[in-house]
Amino acid sequence: MMALVSYSSSEDDEGETTEPPGRFLPPLPPPTTVLRMFQDREDDEGLDDRTKHGGRIRSFTHERGNWATYVYIPFQPQDEFLDLVDELLSVAAEHGVFLTKMSEFHISQSQTVVLRHHWINPFIESLKDKLHCMYRFLCIADRIKVYTNQEKTRTFLGLEVSVGSEHLLEVVSEVDQSLKEFNLQTFYEEPSFHMSLAWCVGDKAGKLEGSCLVELQKVIDRFEDSDILTRFNAEEIRCKAGNKTFCIPLL
Repeated sequence: MMALVSYSSSEDDEGETTEPPGRFLPPLPPPTTVLRMFQDREDDEGLDDRTKHGGRIRSFTHERGNWATYVYIPFQPQDEFLDLVDELLSVAAEHGVFLTKMSEFHISQSQTVVLRHHWINPFIESLKDKLHCMYRFLCIADRIKVYTNQEKTRTFLGLEVSVGSEHLLEVVSEVDQSLKEFNLQTFYEEPSFHMSLAWCVGDKAGKLEGSCLVELQKVIDRFEDSDILTRFNAEEIRCKAGNKTFCIPLL
């Protein structure tokens, strides 16, 4: 915004203003209502800045008004679980793979899809309509496994679900129905339900599999109370669209 110049309402006989010529007042801040109009756009546009997400490459081109959206079941870790992840990362580093711990943990119930901004609320209502009658269920994720994204640009270390897969399939089935209503891509036909623990850029699956994977599984099996740390009750379904998160509690 350009700075404002202050002029008097009238001039004296010599044509001079009451303020010294060239004197500027401080710029006025934009009204709060104007700032709010652009807040969501700025947050959404920031999704395309690689410096904000560790150099990861987007799997689709970002366009204004498009919101990256996915459905998931959250996992709230105990401090001991984070210690377990740290130990796994140390073993991976010994094999030359340096992983970054996930900032949050969850089990995906959809792929990441693109929603237009005006579709978000109708999509959430569709999810609520299909999921609100579902009951809570137990999940155990205790089998170490290596994953890569479809483009092979990222590698993930995860814990595969060993108990609760049938319930997760029921959730996915309902989520898929909502996705179809908006002509969006559904989940994988034969999903490997898992909770990602850490990631790195590039395809490092070859280094993590084999003897390294055996060592990693031994860390989990020998870790104190690992059977408790890797189990949890799925109590809600969440959907994240851009910078907005929606929660659907289970019965």
